[in-house]
Amino acid sequence: MSVQTQSLRGVDLLAEIARLKTERNAVILAHYYQKPEIQDLADFVGDSLDLSRKAAATDAEVIAFCGVRFMAETAKILSPEKIVVLPDMEAGCSLEDSCPPDQFAAFRAKHPDHIALTYINCSAEVKALSDIIVTSSSAEAILSQIPADQKIIFGPDRHLGGYLARKFGREMLLWPGICIVHQAFSETELLKLKAEHPGAPVAAHPECPPHIIDHSDMVGSTSAILKFAIESPHSTILVATEPHIIHQMEKAAPGKIFIGVPGGDGNCNCNMCPYMALNTLEKLYVALRDLEPRIELSDEVMAKARVPLQRMLDMAGHTVGGGDVGRPKLKGDELDAGTLSGPQVSGE
Repeated sequence: MSVQTQSLRGVDLLAEIARLKTERNAVILAHYYQKPEIQDLADFVGDSLDLSRKAAATDAEVIAFCGVRFMAETAKILSPEKIVVLPDMEAGCSLEDSCPPDQFAAFRAKHPDHIALTYINCSAEVKALSDIIVTSSSAEAILSQIPADQKIIFGPDRHLGGYLARKFGREMLLWPGICIVHQAFSETELLKLKAEHPGAPVAAHPECPPHIIDHSDMVGSTSAILKFAIESPHSTILVATEPHIIHQMEKAAPGKIFIGVPGGDGNCNCNMCPYMALNTLEKLYVALRDLEPRIELSDEVMAKARVPLQRMLDMAGHTVGGGDVGRPKLKGDELDAGTLSGPQVSGE
């Protein structure tokens, strides 16, 4: 349910949010795809898992997650004792929506010899039905540790799964979900940009379809794209992910030009996430004021969802955001469902 903000005319939102943050002992998290004004007031800006782990490490009693619902659920799973609020509960995700838990459970039942390698962009209930959760930066390290003869279900993003299948030469059963933002990028418009800016590299998220990936110079998670854009010797970078991340690029490298790849015919805003856009300063203020809308999950679901999250950290904790591969732990592992003690995560 969306919060009502019609009566907030005249409220100094920045001052009131700062006051409430102190009174509530709250931490404010903002994903890279949030509007700049939300990014700029957040305590932490980053990828969803990184943000959730950073919030868990604080003594905050309240987490205000400016992102989408599955991200706030992950924060609750990692910090079950904390209150987690989402400025707008309608801020969902097309990948999550594409994979209802009952349908995923039925699909798994039809393929009992497969393990479920599941992208973090899914509901808590789907996480609880999975064997290993992956992020876009840990997926390759994890897949490389799974025996070649082990059959795999990958969901819910068929483009990320397809990218991994092609790169590793692995057959996987792909759930047919897509990110509506990355799906919308136009190959025609990308080629126009490449012609207008010869030599400018293209950095793309693996949620993009193959016709975008095939024209890209770098493919990686949002945090990896940000790092690439900042460190690249090129003065102009073409960016094929949600364009609000460009705000962080421009802050870190003000002398460079960052151009978002358009969607459709280049005249629409379809490269922007409509779910992320639902969060506003007004709704953040109300969420801190009322401690609603609040993320509520059962203890059973949270305990089950922690198991595949812990497996990810055991197998590739250092690679979530870049680094070394952690110790493989797939068969016969005994996981503590109450903790997430892997290495510090720096992105997804």
